[in-house]
Amino acid sequence: MTWKYRVPGRVELVGKHTDYAGGPSLTCATPLHMHAAVDALSSPVVRVHDNRSRSTAEVTLSPTATPAASARWSVYLAAVARRVARDFPSARTGVAVKLGSSIPTSSGLSSSSALIVAVTMALFDANALWETSEWRAVAGDELAFPQYCAAVESGAAWEGFAGDSGVGTRGGAQDHIAICASRAGEVGEYAYLPGRVLRRVPWPADWRIVVANSGVKATKTGNAMHAYNRVADSMRALVAVWNVETGRTDATLGEVLASAHDACERALSLVERAATEAVSAEYLRGRLRQYREETTVVVPAMVDAIARADAGDAARLMSHSQAMAEDSLQNQVPQTAWLAAHARAHGAMAATAFGAGFGGAVWALVTDGDAERFASAWMAAYAEVPGSGTSRGEVARVMVPSAGASRGDT
Repeated sequence: MTWKYRVPGRVELVGKHTDYAGGPSLTCATPLHMHAAVDALSSPVVRVHDNRSRSTAEVTLSPTATPAASARWSVYLAAVARRVARDFPSARTGVAVKLGSSIPTSSGLSSSSALIVAVTMALFDANALWETSEWRAVAGDELAFPQYCAAVESGAAWEGFAGDSGVGTRGGAQDHIAICASRAGEVGEYAYLPGRVLRRVPWPADWRIVVANSGVKATKTGNAMHAYNRVADSMRALVAVWNVETGRTDATLGEVLASAHDACERALSLVERAATEAVSAEYLRGRLRQYREETTVVVPAMVDAIARADAGDAARLMSHSQAMAEDSLQNQVPQTAWLAAHARAHGAMAATAFGAGFGGAVWALVTDGDAERFASAWMAAYAEVPGSGTSRGEVARVMVPSAGASRGDT
């Protein structure tokens, strides 16, 4: 029996660096996707052949699995193999995966999280883990599986499953939920810790999402990992101080800011205690205000704007989100800032970067009839910028929200 999977990338429309702190974000899946054909193996190994790089990596299906020396990307395979083998002792059937993809790697579209989802789905199907007592105890709704995949990647504990080292990046569940739970033609507002659906609204018929790759690779397990973790850990440090101050043990930042009208000012009073050698109190103040504005104003207002097809409001909110990313979140590079700043000059209503940052991608809001022309003109202008990291002739990708991950048996 061969299992086949379609696993898309995702676009984070707004909600920058909110998920791991318990705040909401607005996402959709892309038509760019991984496609995988999977066969069961008699030996307990995870073997993946990547058609694009023409490389193969193999790791043991074992609680002590380590990456293969032959392929750097096998760190994701090892994270899945370790976690699944430990959490589900009956999982002894390996898988051989033939993988193709139209998702650009290290571009901000979550190709790494799509790989985690695809391999985890394959092991769940090959070992019938959906029917095990371990999974039945935690499988509450459609967001259970993507939250488990997020825990596999980050190494976080989830439900009754203990944590481990993951892939080294301490992120949240936004990408995995968008990849798994998105619906075609809709965008989803989700909250996290725990994951839950807040709203899904139809995408306006004459709007298009145009995604430009900055050419600056943002690799979760490489150049961007420490910068990303610095931003993520700054919020965790503040929450830890809050918990000590209030006698809590498990508050999220989202709960902190929702707990009282003056919660933000109270949290601000704690930044000196939360500051570290790597993260200053000054940075924490700006970061906290960015988080509060993004979660309480930008995300819900953007959902409303899309539901009304109000392009003016959507553009204003996108520009505001981008400005906060540059000034307070500080996860932008000159290339993503340039793309966001110059999109309107070529006909977009607005543009903003998304994802982990420190490279990656920018999305622009454009009307249907102008999308292809804009995509070409935007990237042609960007290619002339010194240090742009892209080549002449490369165009941005025009898309509408796509369906989440799916399977088909053959």
